[in-house]
Amino acid sequence: MIEEMKNDAVQRMTRCVTGLREHFRRMRTGRASTALLDGIRVDYYGSEVPLTQVANVTVEDARTLVVTPWDKSAVAAVEKAIHKSDLGLTPNTAGQVIRLPLPPMTEERRRELTKVARHEAENARVGVRAVRRDLMNELKELLKEKLISEDDDRRAHDEVQKLTDRFVQEVDAVLAEKEKELLQV
Repeated sequence: MIEEMKNDAVQRMTRCVTGLREHFRRMRTGRASTALLDGIRVDYYGSEVPLTQVANVTVEDARTLVVTPWDKSAVAAVEKAIHKSDLGLTPNTAGQVIRLPLPPMTEERRRELTKVARHEAENARVGVRAVRRDLMNELKELLKEKLISEDDDRRAHDEVQKLTDRFVQEVDAVLAEKEKELLQV
């Protein structure tokens, strides 16, 4: 019973770290990355679809993304969706190809993104701690109902704390990696 609870906690804590990694992957750095456009949705024939379902996105060079819609009629819709996104990119359309030059990031913008990254990492830590709190409460209930012994409860508490520490360290490592990437000129 305790093992099942711990396995569930590991899965939930892993989701917190994975969510942080996904958010960081979409965060703009100095280099062009196709992941930058992952959150963009295009109004295509009356329904909102992800950009990757209506166009091919590639990296042309370190500072340029190329979006090639599969359907010629979708070029305007893709361009409009990129304009509406909060990425601050200006699409250059040449026929059926849309080029997105990424402007160089200023030092001020890098610091601002670092603050955003730290905030997101703190949210991930809070998520990990919330999982720990839930598990501790479940253990307390099991102890109250005399389904586990006090020794089992104490052992489980120690193991849950070690799990929490491990995942918080993982969040810190992901944050350090992203900060290094953001501050790199």
